[in-house]
Amino acid sequence: MEEKWSRLGLDLHLRLGSGHGLRTGLEHALRDAVRGGRLPPGTPLPSSRTLARDLGVARGTVTQAYDQLVAEGYLASRPRSGIRVADRPAEPPAARTALPLHTTLPPVPGADLRPGLPDLSNFPRREWLAATRRILQTTPNTTFGYGDPIGYAGLRQALAEYLGRARGVVTSPERVIVCAGYTHALRLVCQALRWQGASSVAFEDPSLPDYPALAEQTGLRVTRVPVDSGGLVVDRLTDEAAVAVTPAHQYPLGVTLSPARRTRLLAWAQKTGAFVLEDDYDGEFRYDRQPVGALQGLAPDRVIYAGTASKTIAPGLRIAWLVVPAGLVAPLRASMSWDEAYVSVIDQLVLAQLIRTGELDRHLRRCRTRYRRRRDRLGDAVTRHLPHGRLSGIAAGLHAVLQFPGTSASETYLLSHLERRGVAVGGVTPFYGRPEDAPLGIVIGYATPPEHAYGNALDTLVNALRDQEFAG
Repeated sequence: MEEKWSRLGLDLHLRLGSGHGLRTGLEHALRDAVRGGRLPPGTPLPSSRTLARDLGVARGTVTQAYDQLVAEGYLASRPRSGIRVADRPAEPPAARTALPLHTTLPPVPGADLRPGLPDLSNFPRREWLAATRRILQTTPNTTFGYGDPIGYAGLRQALAEYLGRARGVVTSPERVIVCAGYTHALRLVCQALRWQGASSVAFEDPSLPDYPALAEQTGLRVTRVPVDSGGLVVDRLTDEAAVAVTPAHQYPLGVTLSPARRTRLLAWAQKTGAFVLEDDYDGEFRYDRQPVGALQGLAPDRVIYAGTASKTIAPGLRIAWLVVPAGLVAPLRASMSWDEAYVSVIDQLVLAQLIRTGELDRHLRRCRTRYRRRRDRLGDAVTRHLPHGRLSGIAAGLHAVLQFPGTSASETYLLSHLERRGVAVGGVTPFYGRPEDAPLGIVIGYATPPEHAYGNALDTLVNALRDQEFAG
């Protein structure tokens, strides 16, 4: 039913709609009019008697609707002033957001080779479902209460054993902290450092720009340390309280931290009392040799180790972990006591089950075989068809940087050129503190497409880069 009522100089259409009672329909109609701005703050409304007469409903229906909207704060009842639209709180000024963390990559048509994702079709659905069923059938009810904020003890035990076996990490369950993704882990570390009096932290240059921005939001001063073919240029570190590094497979350039620099980095940390935050985001995926062991194993008292399920299983799980020096356990526990970014206990139990039964190892072996084959195909295509291109870094991980030394095209032109031909990749420039320092190149996420689509995506990329328009 739609009625027009006009009293007190007011003219407004109220659509009461069907499927609702009269009172509920009137509430919805008035609420929508206030929300949509058709009834601005301070607008006087007709008396209940007047509106009831105009709508042809009982006065009690209007009175009850008014009372409900007054209780919700949409309307205000003032003595001798009748019913008016309530004042709204002033909208806060738009805050400057440093970067959109954890943005979802929307689907794109054509060849989706954007970095940052594993092949999500590889998610171990059968194994995850079987483990979930077992957990729900066998777990005591008490497990589903408020648990330890640093993570379920069974998962921390399983992670300590797995990381020691697979990544050479030296730890115990008491020093493992479960986090809701790497960004959450980084925020906790930055907060703990601030509480201990730290004022600055260093990041690799290039690096994912979200992370330095997050550190700055916690009040830390950020310095950027360059990366070359040997990894982080350790000699450029000064008095920072910590440095975040990706030593096994630098992101995005793909180089490893050389043995000599590993030694110098740990010596710097021991000498200055600083911490090294080791982001081992894809350390399980090395294709030309055995993976390099974690830096943490060489100096457990100075290295904060961070790992995640985002690349090994899927980022949607939001499961990461920290292995921290003994002196940081209490500050991080205190930081988490004020934090609500917890990981579902069921997901923690399931992951622990996959680790204990060996299902995670089997999943990783399957993924490693597929990703190695994709990386090899990419390298072969560059060698045979793109003589003006060069893959940087080692054969590892889920992405590679394809550089074009001696090519005069700009990155903006190159990305637009590829987009016009249906290819989505990443640029190199956003990772650098000074865009002018970035080499011309693209970041190729060769793990992103599902298995059946990778061949076509690679062919589309290569054909676009062979295009005479680009090559010239």
